[in-house]
Parts: sequence; C-alpha cells; structure tokens
Amino acid sequence: MTIGEISEKTHLPESTLRYYEKKELIRVARDKNGRRNYAQSDIAWIQFIRRLKETGMPLTDIRRYSVLRYAGEGTMTERLAILQAHRQYLLAQQEKWNVYLQNLDDKIAFYRRSLSKGAF
Repeated sequence: MTIGEISEKTHLPESTLRYYEKKELIRVARDKNGRRNYAQSDIAWIQFIRRLKETGMPLTDIRRYSVLRYAGEGTMTERLAILQAHRQYLLAQQEKWNVYLQNLDDKIAFYRRSLSKGAF
C-alpha cells in the first residue's frame, strides 16, 4: 500500500505518517525504487498509536513501546508494563476530570436554584 492509500485508510495526513516513521513509531518496508510499501497490518498498528496519543501517552513512551513491539514476543512483559502504567495514568486523569465535572455540576445547580428563586 502506498502512503496515500494508508493515509486514506487511517485518516491521517501523509505528513503525520512520515513523522511517525521519522520518530521510529512505525517501520515501513520500501520497494525497489525506495517508495514506502505499507502492509495491511500497519493499519491496526497506526490506529493503536493514534489511540495512545489521544489518551495522552507521551511520544517517548509510544516510541519505547514501538521499539519493543518490533523486537518481538520476548518483550511482551515490558510492553504490558508500559500499558499498565498508562492505564494508571488514565485512571488518575479520569478521577481528576470527575472532580472537575462535579464542581461544574455543583455551580450549574447553584445557578439554577438561584434563578428559580428569582434571586439574580
């Protein structure tokens, strides 16, 4: 698959795909003319990278995970540890946002009560 084709399938710009390659997040085979030749399996991997980024995983951690992934099955324990640590980070973020949401809901409730009493 060409970079244009994988760009369409992953909904990422070609520049992002090149950036991922430059940062060693993805490894792309090249044809005899040096053009990128993506495999079907690259789609799921690129989508996973995107999800990690969207959940706030630092690029350095994604790169470390990627290097381990390409190193093979012998690195599963290390990759699991990275994902578990990120999960803990997400749970902490979720708790923080739940507190923020509750504070916002409390303020909204205050205004609604005040407005319903005619106190403005």
